[in-house]
Amino acid sequence: MTDDRLARVTLSRIVEPGNWAVWTAVEQRGPVEVVRVLSAGGALPGVSRDLAAGAAARAEGYQPERDLATLDRAGGRLICPDDAEWPEHQLSWSLPDRRYAPPLALYVRGPRPLAPTVERSVAVVGARAATAYGVHVAGELGLGLADAGCAVVSGGAYGIDAAAHRGALLSDRAGTIAVLACGIDVAYPRGNDRLLDTIGRQGLIVSELPPGCSPTRIRFLVRNRIIAALTLGTVVVEAAIRSGSLSTAARARELDRWVMAVPGPVTSAMSAGAHAELRRPGTTCVTSAAEVLDTVGRMGDDAADPARAAPAPRDQLDETVRRVLDAVPVRAGAGEASIAKTAGVSALVVQQVLPPLLVAGLVERVDTGWRLTALGAGRPART
Repeated sequence: MTDDRLARVTLSRIVEPGNWAVWTAVEQRGPVEVVRVLSAGGALPGVSRDLAAGAAARAEGYQPERDLATLDRAGGRLICPDDAEWPEHQLSWSLPDRRYAPPLALYVRGPRPLAPTVERSVAVVGARAATAYGVHVAGELGLGLADAGCAVVSGGAYGIDAAAHRGALLSDRAGTIAVLACGIDVAYPRGNDRLLDTIGRQGLIVSELPPGCSPTRIRFLVRNRIIAALTLGTVVVEAAIRSGSLSTAARARELDRWVMAVPGPVTSAMSAGAHAELRRPGTTCVTSAAEVLDTVGRMGDDAADPARAAPAPRDQLDETVRRVLDAVPVRAGAGEASIAKTAGVSALVVQQVLPPLLVAGLVERVDTGWRLTALGAGRPART
């Protein structure tokens, strides 16, 4: 283990993730020097006194080898920017307001290599208190995307996240990635421990935080930038107006990723946030995995077929036959002469047209003549 990697482990323990000043210092001075300065309580440009003091306190007596040993026991590995598994394209950005810096290192558990897996991936996020509608849609999206070879990235939480992960796990084509706001060895939320264990065995568990770290509110919000950054785009399935998943969509927009949202019932508070996203310029309305892939995928290869109505019985009729059919009454029957007069054709034409329409089930004979069937009238058949 090189000093550079040990220094990155130390920084992930003594400084909260996403700090732009610390990340900039690492880029300019290297992680070893930044650890030396912060551990001694020294100053760095842009780093507040409080942050420097907190880092120095955390660094006192800290041994990164212990975290690495714990990581190894958990079956995880450390990924740093110089590693082949590091997704350089996804995790290199420069936001104008200097918020939410790229990660310094990632802790990963799972059999899949991170960089190739996220080359074709989509984030599916939403409410923890999801409705049955939202859970169904998220599961269908997860399965459909994975079947199309697109990895599904989410946060491992209850509700939409869990449904998307479970849907993706039903497919054997592409994996699913849970990005956590805690250590990769911490099952949070507790109720998803089996799900997270399955993801760790079949997909990937990813975190910026070293083993044993507990989640906090700010860590969830900072974590969301990783979900957004790793993917081609983010889909908001269900979200209340103040849902944390909307911050993932905001980060995706800032990082020039696609932002998509699924419409829901206008009466549902759980869809209010998704509807607010749909009103933002640049957000795409999606209702299926095919439409998600049509938005983020390869031109031509992932294009979704345009929506078409089911063919109606009248669609293949020529103009004369359609005119006769339009002249047949719905309720009371009519004679052939009356139908011919209404249609503007000869009685001979009506006599030739009506038998094929009878065979097709569009008209029927009654005591008073001819009338339309339910099929011919375009309404549900009587039971």
